[in-house]
Amino acid sequence: MKCPYCAYSESKVVDSRPADEGESIRRRRECLSCGRRFTTYENVESLPLVVIKKDGRRESFDRNKVLNGMLKACEKRPISLSDLDKCVDEIEMSIQNMLKREISAVEIGELVMSHLRELDEVAYVRFASVYRQFKDINSFMNELTKLLGEKIN
Repeated sequence: MKCPYCAYSESKVVDSRPADEGESIRRRRECLSCGRRFTTYENVESLPLVVIKKDGRRESFDRNKVLNGMLKACEKRPISLSDLDKCVDEIEMSIQNMLKREISAVEIGELVMSHLRELDEVAYVRFASVYRQFKDINSFMNELTKLLGEKIN
């Protein structure tokens, strides 16, 4: 780490402690040339994530969009906001763990549906009906039949 006072490139760490509620580390350093102390902060580098929409547009990943979609599907269902927040955290972590800089909206939708299927079947069917754009009652019934078949097995 370069000293901000004399620009010498070597320093030693005198003290380290968590900062920003554990999101970063605050380090006190001492320059090995001039002896002056300075503070640095170390943060985890997060990769910017781009979502490729169905029409080919690209936009930044927004966890609030995922949460809002799940909230609509779970409206008037006995599901707490903390449960949904936890699901969104897991979805976001899954996406980050893929180590891709771009992900399709389809992949995100599938992740949301898999979490909703485990959380609440009614919310899952609601989300699937919008996400998969069921054209008629038959396509809706096919999805329900698949869901019931999985439940029986």
